[in-house]
Amino acid sequence: MSSEQNPYEEGKRAGLHPLLVLFGVILIMWLLINLAVPSGKQKQAAGPEISQVGLDDPDAAPVMYKVQTTLTDFNAVSVVVPAQVTTSQVVGLLKQFKQARLNQTLAGILPATSPGHKLGDQAVADLYIFSDPKYATAEVVGTLARGAHAPGNLYPQAISFEEAMEQVRGHYRIDLNDTSSPDTGSIGFADDSGVHSKQYRRIF
Repeated sequence: MSSEQNPYEEGKRAGLHPLLVLFGVILIMWLLINLAVPSGKQKQAAGPEISQVGLDDPDAAPVMYKVQTTLTDFNAVSVVVPAQVTTSQVVGLLKQFKQARLNQTLAGILPATSPGHKLGDQAVADLYIFSDPKYATAEVVGTLARGAHAPGNLYPQAISFEEAMEQVRGHYRIDLNDTSSPDTGSIGFADDSGVHSKQYRRIF
């Protein structure tokens, strides 16, 4: 019994040094924080993926649409889609039209907008996508095609440009004369002067 040493003898430290315990606690807390909270780099890497899902959902269902009006004077076509169609589906439809134009099959799904043009019957086109058929009329499409700064006294209209612009779900412009940018697609609408709807966002 006398040969056994008492660990709690006076003047001797029992257990680990307090500084070692303190550093150990700090290290464990630092590891827990870094594992639980992602770093700034990880957040930035994940950001674009989240924002793209809203606009370009590969699982978006195909959209049924109906050609409502064709105005060859303005190289314009209006298309009506159901009101419940999502923004992702409108983006998908715009990309479908662009792909058809690149595959030279657009003439099979949309009427001619520039008949007799040397570059083709859809060499120049403005395609307006609406959900409300009331806005897909020749009068409204003509108002949009003339632009925001057309004098109202020369072109009396029941529906103003501003009201019509806000009803455009999607807009696809084709101009094969502009070889640098023949296709322009957007959610919402913007005219050549830069006036645009609240939901306007360029897609391509």
